[in-house]
Amino acid sequence: MPEVTDPYAPGTPCWIDLMVPDQQAALDFYRDLFGWQGEVGPEEYGGYAVCTQRGRPVAGIMSTASADGGPPPPPSWTTYFASADIGSTESRVVDEGGALLVPPMQVGELGWMMIGADPQGAVFGLWQAKDFPGAGIVNEHGALMWNQLITSEIRGAGEFYRALGMECLPLPGMPGFTGFRVQGQTVAGVQDMHNMKERVTPHWLVHFAVDDVDSSVDAVVRAGGSLRVPAFDLEKVGRLSVVEDPQGALFAMIAPIGQAA
Repeated sequence: MPEVTDPYAPGTPCWIDLMVPDQQAALDFYRDLFGWQGEVGPEEYGGYAVCTQRGRPVAGIMSTASADGGPPPPPSWTTYFASADIGSTESRVVDEGGALLVPPMQVGELGWMMIGADPQGAVFGLWQAKDFPGAGIVNEHGALMWNQLITSEIRGAGEFYRALGMECLPLPGMPGFTGFRVQGQTVAGVQDMHNMKERVTPHWLVHFAVDDVDSSVDAVVRAGGSLRVPAFDLEKVGRLSVVEDPQGALFAMIAPIGQAA
C-alpha cells in the first residue's frame, strides 16, 4: 500500500497544492474526479483546504490571492520540495539566480514554507516539515505519482536544482530522458519545452496516478475541463494524458504499466 511513513529526503517532492479563484468548485471537481475528501479550512490559515484519501493528506486547495494589489496569478498546481533548512535553501535559490516570490513563513506548528521561481521562470515551493511531513499517500489512483519540469534549458535547470539537493542525470534504462535524483532515487523528471507543439512557459507539471486514463479524461471534459494532450502510451511508463481543470489549472494523469487502460 503506497502510504508514506518516513520523512521526505531534502530535495524530494513532498506536497502539491492548487490555487484557483473558486476554491469550493475545485474541491467539488477533484472530489468527483479522484475521490478526495476536503472542505474549506479555518480562517487562520486563509481557508486552506487539505484534501485526503483514506484519511491521509494528498493535496491542498486554496483561493487565489493577489500580491500587493496586483493581478492574481493564473490557476495552477505548485510542487513543493522537502527542505531540511528553509532559510539556507532560500539563500541558495537567490544565489543561483532564482527568484523569491513568497519569503519563508511559519505555518502554525505544521512547518515552514516558501515559494520561488527558478532562473527559467518555473514556480516551485519549499517545505520544511515540523508536525506535517507532506503527502501521506502517493502512487495510487488520485494521488501524486510524478513531477515533471518543463523548461527552456535543461542544463541550467540541472545546475539550479542541485542547490536544492537534486542531481540531474539521464534516467536509467530510458535513453533520451533526463531526471532528478535524490540519494540515488529518481524523484522527478525534466523535459525540454522547445519540442512541444503548443507554446508553453517553464513550469512543474503534476502527474496523478489513475486506474484508467481514458475514462478519467472523459470525466474531466464532462465536468467542464479540457484536453491538452490526448492519451498516449509511453514505453516503460504507462498511458498518460495532459488536461486542464474547469478553472484552467494544468495537470497530467498516468496509468502506470500493468494497469494502463
